[in-house]
Amino acid sequence: MSFQKLVRIPGDRVAALIGKSGRSKLAIEESCHVALEIDSKSGEVTISSEGDVERMEPFKAVEIVTAIGRGFSPENAMTLLQDQNTLHVIDLRGFAGKSSSAIERIKGRLIGEGGRARQNMENLSNTHISVYGKTVSVIGDAARLRLAVDAITSISNGSMHGAVYGKLEAANRRAKQERMKLWED
Repeated sequence: MSFQKLVRIPGDRVAALIGKSGRSKLAIEESCHVALEIDSKSGEVTISSEGDVERMEPFKAVEIVTAIGRGFSPENAMTLLQDQNTLHVIDLRGFAGKSSSAIERIKGRLIGEGGRARQNMENLSNTHISVYGKTVSVIGDAARLRLAVDAITSISNGSMHGAVYGKLEAANRRAKQERMKLWED
C-alpha cells in the first residue's frame, strides 16, 4: 500500500525543513521511511511512502513537517517520534478575531519578556511550544498537551500569568502524588 500527502509550509521555513546539507530532510526520511519532495518556491512538501503504511511512520512524518512549518526546530519536531507525543495547533484568530494588533498583543503575552512566559509554560507542562504567525503550536503527550493548551487558552483570554503558572504547578503536584500512590500500592 502506498501513501502520499501534500503539506504546505511557509516559504521561510523550507530551509529549516531541509537543514544544513540536507540533514533534517534526511533524518525525517530515514526515521519515518518516507520520501520528501520539497518545492522551495511554493513551500509544498509531498510526503510519500511505499510499502507498510500500518506502522504509522508516514503520518508522523506529516506531523513533523507540519511542526517545522509552524516554527519548531527540527530537533523539537523529531520528538514527535517519542512515546505518545502529538502536535496541537491553536489558531489565535479564535481569540483575537482578524485584528492583527490583537493577535500581536496575545503573542506578546504568550511569549513574555525575553521569552520567559513561553519558557515557563514549557517547563511546567513538559512540552515544546512555538508561537509562529497567527498560531501557537504545542508538542507533548496527551496529558501534558491538555495542560499546555489550557494554559495558552487562559493567557490568550486575559488571565494573569501567575494564576496560570499556579494551575500548572498544582497539576504537577497532583500527578506526582498519583505516581507516589501507585508506588505505595
